[in-house]
Amino acid sequence: MLWLKAFHVIAVVCWFAGLFYLPRLFVYHVEARDEAGRERFIIMERKLYRGIMLPSMIATVVLGGWLLADGWSFYATQGWMHAKLTLAALLIAYHHACGIYRVQLAENRCRRGSRFFRVFNELPVLILVGIVVLVVVKPF
Repeated sequence: MLWLKAFHVIAVVCWFAGLFYLPRLFVYHVEARDEAGRERFIIMERKLYRGIMLPSMIATVVLGGWLLADGWSFYATQGWMHAKLTLAALLIAYHHACGIYRVQLAENRCRRGSRFFRVFNELPVLILVGIVVLVVVKPF
């Protein structure tokens, strides 16, 4: 079970690395003034999303689900776990929003500016703080 937990944490760290970096790439993409720069960001964003973020999210969900199922008799009664799962669901929605923005930027259809993406980039930090506090402190 400790190996499973270790790989779950590794997947979470990899996923968050992408979640922190991709919206920052969106900022630079929106601010790019030349076609070559925009094309470079399209490639970087696609590789990050498909090659790192998506596999890491899938591994996080599968391994976390396995851990959850294995300890369900305990976790089912824990309020902190329900709150954590809610935040995890919000994080999955954020991940998919990143995917939508990635496609919109690649197709030059995105109407969001760099200021939006600078704020958008901070959302996973808040979710991470919430999840870590819930898992470590178990406040309820």
